[in-house]
Amino acid sequence: MVTKEEILKIANLSKIYVSEDELESLTHDMAQIIAFADTVNAVSAGTQEFEGISGRSNILREDEVIPSYPREEILKNVGGGEDGYFPVKKKN
Repeated sequence: MVTKEEILKIANLSKIYVSEDELESLTHDMAQIIAFADTVNAVSAGTQEFEGISGRSNILREDEVIPSYPREEILKNVGGGEDGYFPVKKKN
């Protein structure tokens, strides 16, 4: 459980002013945050790796190298290109 003294110490270290009205609310909120973090830590410690909803392991095709068009043939569309690349004008 988080105490009011701990909240005041954290506020002092952070150089944040905490009024008496805010202190009760902050103490309660911090306790809930820590309880949630403890719940998440407890669950993730004993679980297995998630394998997806459908149970499929790999539904993607294998990569295949296929021939492409020759660079010179493509660059003919821009008048030969510059150093083997498409010239692109800089946008102002």
